[in-house]
Amino acid sequence: MARSGIGIRTASARQERLVGQIHVYDGAGKGKSQAALGVVLRSIGLGINTPQQSRVLLLSFLKGPERDYDEDAAIEALQQGFPHLIDRVRTGRAEYFGREEITRFDRLEAQRGWDVAKGAIASDLYSVIVLDELNPVLDLGLLPVSEVVRTLKEKPEYLEIIATGRSTPEDLLDIADLHSEMKPHYHPSAAEHGISGIEIYTGAGKGKSTSALGKALQSIGKGISQDLSHRVLIMQWLKGGSGYTEDAAIAALRQSYPHLVDHQRCGRDAIVWRGKQQEIDYVEAERGWEIARTAIASGLYKTIVLDELNPTVDLELLPVKPIVEALLRKPRDTQVIITGRCHNIPDYFNLASIHSEVYCHRHYSEHGVDLRRGVDF
Repeated sequence: MARSGIGIRTASARQERLVGQIHVYDGAGKGKSQAALGVVLRSIGLGINTPQQSRVLLLSFLKGPERDYDEDAAIEALQQGFPHLIDRVRTGRAEYFGREEITRFDRLEAQRGWDVAKGAIASDLYSVIVLDELNPVLDLGLLPVSEVVRTLKEKPEYLEIIATGRSTPEDLLDIADLHSEMKPHYHPSAAEHGISGIEIYTGAGKGKSTSALGKALQSIGKGISQDLSHRVLIMQWLKGGSGYTEDAAIAALRQSYPHLVDHQRCGRDAIVWRGKQQEIDYVEAERGWEIARTAIASGLYKTIVLDELNPTVDLELLPVKPIVEALLRKPRDTQVIITGRCHNIPDYFNLASIHSEVYCHRHYSEHGVDLRRGVDF
């Protein structure tokens, strides 16, 4: 982001990288597993041309089958939509435990999961491997950090590895090509208003829009499990062109669930700079808000993603007050996910029951590494 403004840049003009990277999403805030699922969805949507790079493995540590987790519904939707492309393995017990409560079962389950991971990494079968909650497994000492780091460093060149969870060991961070930390913010006034179901993902790190797409996928999956139709609207601002990172993920959602996913975008196919806004930018922003406002009030949608609403407001293309009023009046069972970085915090942040700020500690693009189709765009 340039200091003089906020812009959403397409990736389609970038040279594509061929070497897979190691991603780490950690921190105490929400959105880590969701961001990983967003990358998976984007990879599937674009498709992988070679048979050796056609599958995704979702390997969850510390998440035994006795309990339901937030991402289970999203994974169910993925498996139903793309049954031949998604493999999932769960290991561990289904309750939280501290270092002093570790049992032999916990160590055996962690080793079982890691044996699966090592076999998958060596198999030449997968294009993306998600090691969900690997970070706390290492922090608890359930697996030797040195062995895990050595195996990840020796992965096949094309393979993308995504590790999630709190408390990442420094040795793993040292080999990570991307490190985004989710930091939570708390807004007591949200409870005072008696409002829930508003989530905000902001900050300079990677994972905001992908986390929102993970939530959309989760909503669809919950509907499937309950034999209900959970409709989703994805409304995007400042994205009037093509080549954005989430395009393929949205296309994959709409392909598998055409009657459940609506997608609208607004804005010019250009970066909007602060102080250089054009009349069409205001018109397009207002057009998008009218669609979003009507959708929020309608009760038709279970989940509404307002992608890049934050920078749109920060650029003063939309006023804050109508957004606050619309969110205060939203139906109780409609969840609204708002994304995008911003310099100035608008009042509607105070209504968020979940607010994660994504900090960018490291990103391979800052070191001359090109983006990769199916993972970055």
